[in-house]
Amino acid sequence: MADSGVSPLPSTPPARSPLFRAEQFMWLTARVLEQRLFAYHFLHGCPDAVETALDAYRNEDGGYGHALEPDLRGPVSQPLHTARALRVLDAVGRCSGQRVERVCRYLTSVSTPDGALPAVHPGQRGYPTAPFLTVVDNPPSELLSTGPVVGLLHRNEVWHAWLFRATDYCWQAVETLEKSHPYEVQAAVAFLDSAPDRPRAQAAADRLGRLVREQRLAALDPDRPDAFPVAAGYAPGEHHFPHDFARSPDSLARAWFTDDEMARSLDHLAAGQQEDGGWPVTWRHWAPAPTLEARPAVTIEALRTLRAYGRFVG
Repeated sequence: MADSGVSPLPSTPPARSPLFRAEQFMWLTARVLEQRLFAYHFLHGCPDAVETALDAYRNEDGGYGHALEPDLRGPVSQPLHTARALRVLDAVGRCSGQRVERVCRYLTSVSTPDGALPAVHPGQRGYPTAPFLTVVDNPPSELLSTGPVVGLLHRNEVWHAWLFRATDYCWQAVETLEKSHPYEVQAAVAFLDSAPDRPRAQAAADRLGRLVREQRLAALDPDRPDAFPVAAGYAPGEHHFPHDFARSPDSLARAWFTDDEMARSLDHLAAGQQEDGGWPVTWRHWAPAPTLEARPAVTIEALRTLRAYGRFVG
């Protein structure tokens, strides 16, 4: 029998525990990639199995497509797909070598004139796309797509010519942010948490944290979400909480919140597990398949965040 990359039954979580319920949700609902990611993170699964599943989304141009990011359908490579691929490779310790060299060549080919990434490349035109991801000719650079990619490459000590101008773009974008929204702040944090210049990153994060609190971008009291505004264009009730910005205690964003604020946020996250064992998609639902395909990744992220803060062992 072929090796599935999953260890035998003794590693199965205790029955009816949050992790057990999440595991049943994954086998019932998830794509192969997320099933193998779950197995890697929580069942001692093999990184090779994750890489094999990820390869199904890779294109000849070195980028990734095929709805790896569920809100962009169709086969064409896109920066947001490629950012997700890099997160997967980083999670399993494989963000290096020729694979990442090919990714960097793809990033170079789709960069804007200032060397950064658009959120959606015009090649997406003609394929189903979430209404909040606009397809235009000559799209502008976006911190939303560039920050996480640059951060992950620095985190893994990847050096490529593309990184120089893209890093400069991220610094300029982060340090001049004024009116922002939660997803843009998350992208900034993804960059700052791994930027090589740590004193500069700390200073930028301090300023960004003040902006988050002044603009009330984080719902600090989960029991009173209506006391915090929802960003323009977001779904009704699409709030973001401290744990959405500080995914681990090591994040620079952790300093933005008190211990009590973070504890309430994590309690709220833990309580968000639904009856079927998965966590919900909180952003706008525009078609059944993207929402269904996104929930397993959201579930893995929730479990990893809870584990990072010591809420369970697994």
